[in-house]
Amino acid sequence: MDFTAIDFETANSSSASACAVGLARVRDGHVIETAGWLIKPPAGHDQFFEVNIGIHGIRPDHVAAAPTWTDQLGALTDFVGDDVLVAHNAGFDVRVLRTACEATDAPCPPYRYVCSLQASRKTYRLDSYRLPNVAAAAGFLDFAHHDATADALACAHIMIDAARRVGADDIVELAMLLGLRVPQIPGASVEPPEVAAGSARRMASPAR
Repeated sequence: MDFTAIDFETANSSSASACAVGLARVRDGHVIETAGWLIKPPAGHDQFFEVNIGIHGIRPDHVAAAPTWTDQLGALTDFVGDDVLVAHNAGFDVRVLRTACEATDAPCPPYRYVCSLQASRKTYRLDSYRLPNVAAAAGFLDFAHHDATADALACAHIMIDAARRVGADDIVELAMLLGLRVPQIPGASVEPPEVAAGSARRMASPAR
């Protein structure tokens, strides 16, 4: 059960306005490393809306000296490597990755990805599938929601718990057992991750 969970925070309603990223690396069903940093949003997408600030607490002065999207992209891809990405409401985070790359003319890594929101709906019976509710069901409690690293860590624990419940040995098998797709981001900057055969928001998102 190897994968990397990812979470982005944005400055405004533009998907390209990434202002923070959090990452959690999972190996053999255990979180072995986390990382996270602030990002200076791309020009033209760098206005901070009060509603976003109210969600994550990040302000323009916090990112004034932060690396730009292109400056930090190498660190992001180095951390992820060839892993399948996992995110809660993955469409949001994948869209951030794609549009921030488009806004800066950076090649977008063609990662495969799985959505923990979709997985949680197949795994738990809850009144709400917002990240804190699902994380609590997975036994991961009292984290700082909308801190990007904390959210990535919560997402990782959800998928670890889901895999345990259905007896999946890897992330693609988990997706297959739950009837989920494992789509791939169109891109050309790195080779697509190889997956063994047979192993198998955010502002508007109510699930975040």
